[in-house]
Amino acid sequence: MPNNHAAQQNGCKKPQSSDVAVVMVPLPAQGHLNQLLHLSRLVSARNIPVYYVGAATHIRQARLRVQGWNPSGVANIQFHEFPPTPFENPPPDPNAPTKFPDRFFLHSWLHASPRPVYGFVEEISRAFRRVIVIYDSLMSYVVQDIDSLQNADCYSFRSISAFAVASWEALDSPDLPIEAEILRDIPSLDGYYPPEFAEFLNLQSGTRKIFSGEIYNSCREIEGLFLDLLEKRKRNGAEKLWGIGPFNPVSVPEERDIKNRHKILQWLDRQGRLNSVIFVSFGTTSSLLGRTNREIALVERSGQKFIWVLRDADKGDIFAGEVRKSELPDGFEKRVKERGVVVRDWAPQLEILGHPSTGGFMSHCGWNSCLESISMGVPMATWPMHSDQPGNAVLITKVLKIGVQVKCWSRQDELVSSVTVERAVRKLMMSEEGDWVRKRAAELGDAVRKSVEGGAVRKEMDSFIAHITA
Repeated sequence: MPNNHAAQQNGCKKPQSSDVAVVMVPLPAQGHLNQLLHLSRLVSARNIPVYYVGAATHIRQARLRVQGWNPSGVANIQFHEFPPTPFENPPPDPNAPTKFPDRFFLHSWLHASPRPVYGFVEEISRAFRRVIVIYDSLMSYVVQDIDSLQNADCYSFRSISAFAVASWEALDSPDLPIEAEILRDIPSLDGYYPPEFAEFLNLQSGTRKIFSGEIYNSCREIEGLFLDLLEKRKRNGAEKLWGIGPFNPVSVPEERDIKNRHKILQWLDRQGRLNSVIFVSFGTTSSLLGRTNREIALVERSGQKFIWVLRDADKGDIFAGEVRKSELPDGFEKRVKERGVVVRDWAPQLEILGHPSTGGFMSHCGWNSCLESISMGVPMATWPMHSDQPGNAVLITKVLKIGVQVKCWSRQDELVSSVTVERAVRKLMMSEEGDWVRKRAAELGDAVRKSVEGGAVRKEMDSFIAHITA
């Protein structure tokens, strides 16, 4: 067995029982880093060494924000750091014409080089019979030469919902299993992305080659019709498709260190009543205007208990420079301190959603947030910002029927009024319709947890592991 640097990275040795290694190549944005780190845990639990690669800053970010488990305690996950790519790191712009991630992400993505990943995979390919590269589908350019290595295979990971992929690829297809009325609600993305992202997508599609299979962070309990449809289409020559999500932990471990328990969880502990708090958070890639935040703040008139994560979008390097703080109406935080908490930094979203006092989630509908909410059986109030989020909002409200709408995507350029926000909060948290939606969400969450812990998802994961280790 070769004793090279790659096989010994971070002091972890190659497991004696494994002759296959997996390399994870995430896109350097939180919602993508997070998913492949969770998948790393699931694969490494099968006694397969996993190498999670990226710039030091992004690996540090992913490890800092992981929830539900400690990556330091998983011996088979090895973090391999590449030298960072220098780029400007301007603050997020809440006045940008779209809520799509700003130019600091695009600059970083466009200048990603295939050379470090290829060199690393080539090195560890000498130590293993087979190397499996699982790459974010938005990193196709970075892995374009891997198939020249005889013992390396590439698998494309889709970080978005199967519903979004199926609908984008064939909105007018007769085989799309969506009612005509719902189909009209799925937005076209023509002209929505900034030119830089169109350039980035062209770079990916221009270099994409045949890959060995596709992986989705989803399962048939959530998206069976759409996973089956995508599998039937066999795109890009891939014969295999696996839905092995949710990757995130589907139950929150009991907190033993009560003294160091996060202050937000301590606040939830004191609320006493089930489903009494709405959690409000809009993810890591969108910054809201001050006037929008002021409209949201007027939800205090509803009397509803809340946790509101009010933080700016991520920068290219979250550890560099100061974070802009959004302003709220004078005296707001003092007035609501008995029934509401405003969080201005990172919050443990999975644990918040898993707390019995949390009864609703007002969200941008990023796929991570959707899956975490589904896993914990929490209904959603949907407020999409960009990308796949409008489609995910349709999936949540119209297909799965586990949420209510805050913002209609056809009016995305309009300011959401406090009246609209309050109406959605009351519907979700204080109405018979909200109770019905909450019951559906709880039933779906229960079905997903059972599938992950011993049902169809477990069998799908078994199938994937058998395939890559054959």
